[in-house]
Formats: sequence, structure tokens, C-alpha cells
Amino acid sequence: MTSYDAALVPQPIHALELANRVRSYRADLKRRIATGEVEAAEVVLICPREAAGMTIADLLLAQRSWGRVRCRRFLAPLALREDKTVGSMTERQRRSVAVVLSLKS
Repeated sequence: MTSYDAALVPQPIHALELANRVRSYRADLKRRIATGEVEAAEVVLICPREAAGMTIADLLLAQRSWGRVRCRRFLAPLALREDKTVGSMTERQRRSVAVVLSLKS
């Protein structure tokens, strides 16, 4: 094994550890949103690094009594697609979503 090969070995392990941390964080975040401990509007505004890759639909669906239809009806007037990631939203889109979510709750 050359020194070049040895340097590449840890990368997949590091990637797996990072992916597991992100999955765990998102699962915990969804549970906290479902229980009302954290507001979805707050997550949209703050956009933690681990949540940046989440779709807006996943975030909205984590709320109690939110299904696909309610999610689509919520996003339609805001001109946002369900597969839009939280991290790719503009600051204006984030504020719009947060304001409308705050009004709905």
C-alpha cells in the first residue's frame, strides 16, 4: 500500500460518519418539531448547517397535522417547489415562509 492509498482510506469512513451525524440530527430535529419544542419557522430562518440539505417539504411534514396536500397548498402561493432545499432558499424566501408559518400556527 502506498502512502497515497493510505491517505484515501479514511475518507469514506469520514464521509459515513458525517452522513450518520446529519441523519441523526435531522431525525432529532423532526421529532422536536413534531413535539412543538422547535418551530419550523425558526429552522427556516436559522438554517443550521445539518438542515441545509433538507427539503422544505420534509421540514413542513415534520409538523403535526401536516400532510402532502397541506404542504403543497402552503408552498403554492409562495412559488416554492416541494424539493427546494432549505439551504438553497434566498433570504427573502426564508422570511416569507417563516412569516406565513407563524400566521398559520
